[in-house]
Amino acid sequence: MSPRFHFISGLPRAGSTLLAALLRQNPRISAGMTSPVGTIFNAMLGATSQRNEGAVFIDDAQRRRLLRACFDAYYAETGADVVFDTNRQWTTKLPALTALFPDARVICCVRNPAWVVDSIEALVKRNAFELSGIFGFEPGGTVYSRADGLSKPDGMVGFAWNALREAVFGPHADRLLLVRYEQLTANPRGTLAAIYDFIGEELFAHDPDHIEPCYDMVDFDLRLGTPGLHEVGRTVQARTRPTVLPPDLFNRFAGDAFWEDPKQLPTTVHIV
Repeated sequence: MSPRFHFISGLPRAGSTLLAALLRQNPRISAGMTSPVGTIFNAMLGATSQRNEGAVFIDDAQRRRLLRACFDAYYAETGADVVFDTNRQWTTKLPALTALFPDARVICCVRNPAWVVDSIEALVKRNAFELSGIFGFEPGGTVYSRADGLSKPDGMVGFAWNALREAVFGPHADRLLLVRYEQLTANPRGTLAAIYDFIGEELFAHDPDHIEPCYDMVDFDLRLGTPGLHEVGRTVQARTRPTVLPPDLFNRFAGDAFWEDPKQLPTTVHIV
């Protein structure tokens, strides 16, 4: 029997890897870092669209089965009852996901964009002898040019932020649960309880003080030239530190956390 599918999306450096590490403590759940399914899904969309001359032989019912098969085939051997697939693009695909998985929910990890950019810059400074693939392995640049690259519409942060806004202010906003990074790290058990309630699953006794590492993530980060990008500590802790960004740059992004103002959120969006 096919597992029940849900999705993790939202902003980078906002807790999605930590959330997945906590969720997979439950033996009934499969969750991890960004999977290849999003790329496969986009390729299948292209192959079955009208830009492919062979699409004349594919009707909507066949297209749905083919797109659904991307998920079923990839996760066929997990043995999990519930699968969370992670990808920042899922917030741009809600109409399709809703049609394919009528009961699916999307957990959107959010964090003040100033701290998202700060977190990436802190990694760059920590890995002083590595060239990060986030910036195309470009050895030059400044903190300002790196922030500009991250925040442009197709940048790592800019794309995710725009995709999040598309979902939050779109017709399927009721499918979203926004999980604030600060809440996840300060109250992981309460956050998980809210997630289980949102997806309609029985709560599992998670242990935020004993998180198992995932060595596949370590290998991925090394190949990207950004060690620590998906690093998760053995315990969940709310940490504070000064920003590594110049004040003007930090302030440039600090006001973009629109979810912190309830007046800006549709009433259908859930947040914890």
